[in-house]
Amino acid sequence: MNPHVQHDETLRPTSGQTAGHHAKLLGAKLREIASVVYSPSEVKTLRRFTSGEVARILGVTDGRIRQLSPELLVSKHEVGPGGRRLYTLADVHALRAHLGEIDRVGRQYLPHRDAERGEHLQVVACVNFKGGSGKTTTAAHLAQSLVLRGYRVLAIDLDPQASLSTLFGVRPDNELAPYPTIYDAIRYGAERRPMREVIRQTYFTGLDLVAADLELEVFEFEAPMAAARRKATDLEPPFFARIALALEEVEADYDVVVVDCPPRLGYLTIAALCASTALLITIHPQMIDVGSMRQFLTMMDEIMEPVREQGAAPTHDWFRYLVTRFEPQDTPQTEVVAMLRGLFGDHVLSKAMLQSAAVSNSGLRGQTIYETPLRRDEVTGSTYRRALDALDNVNGEIEDLIRKAWGRS
Repeated sequence: MNPHVQHDETLRPTSGQTAGHHAKLLGAKLREIASVVYSPSEVKTLRRFTSGEVARILGVTDGRIRQLSPELLVSKHEVGPGGRRLYTLADVHALRAHLGEIDRVGRQYLPHRDAERGEHLQVVACVNFKGGSGKTTTAAHLAQSLVLRGYRVLAIDLDPQASLSTLFGVRPDNELAPYPTIYDAIRYGAERRPMREVIRQTYFTGLDLVAADLELEVFEFEAPMAAARRKATDLEPPFFARIALALEEVEADYDVVVVDCPPRLGYLTIAALCASTALLITIHPQMIDVGSMRQFLTMMDEIMEPVREQGAAPTHDWFRYLVTRFEPQDTPQTEVVAMLRGLFGDHVLSKAMLQSAAVSNSGLRGQTIYETPLRRDEVTGSTYRRALDALDNVNGEIEDLIRKAWGRS
């Protein structure tokens, strides 16, 4: 008889019962936090922007913004504490469109891709084998930054943990309001839904989302079984083509798609790699993370071999590593970054996402830097601006890669 087996079931709950109880406790606490982060209706909203912020977004002066006619705006008048008008993101888009119409010097306020000139949809897959590398934070800030720069953006949450969905205001634990996910667009069988039916608009005007939830894990079981019994005459597309085919249905509506991949090399990630035109691999500059990345790169090369054998291996416009959570004053981290640059050269982005209290504080409220107003009781103005500048620099470098892929200077 095993002396470690508990025979009196009334004395101690099983591990499964404990886990279930803890899940309920945690779920209640998360809903409590969400009721503070979001509005009482649990629908996430976006704050308004000052004229100075709008000027920064559009690349003009504050005075130029205040000179534009209020008739161009689409929202109701609202002023801040200083008596100046506040602008919604929809207002920003309206002002951008107006500036684009009257532009005479080629500023390209509306940088939409031109399909007739061969500027193809850019699908940027954010990937990493290891959790905690800042992958979801990177995907969220990249998607929002591109919207603020005037692009039409679709974000796809491919991680069953649904962190990106939650950050963008779609809560997977909201049982009262079930929602369609990317699984509905790529699943097998007659219940598959058109991609357009699973896309939803977000509070961040101009950014659309295809959400995720735990049901997405089912694809990891369906895909290998379908692949094992698949015949050449089958009408069902192979697993690695399903995301790409879903995107073809809505390709004309967007300039860029940002995909937040799960932190593992499963069938979902392979499908994302095959659908993508660009890869962005996040890496935290610690040796243990670098060792994990080596395993990730080795496995990625090996696991794509069956896809290559079927002639379906993708050709990516660009492939870059992004250093995340970087502390420039940390000597070991700077040495790791120097090593990566020495090994991979230009494949490492020249800019890095900095470790910042401003980013952490925004995350605690379920927000990104781009949607968080400066709160001087939490971080100093210089800390906030330094984080914002760092993100703008990173996302600006990625925008340059996208533009080069389109043949733009």
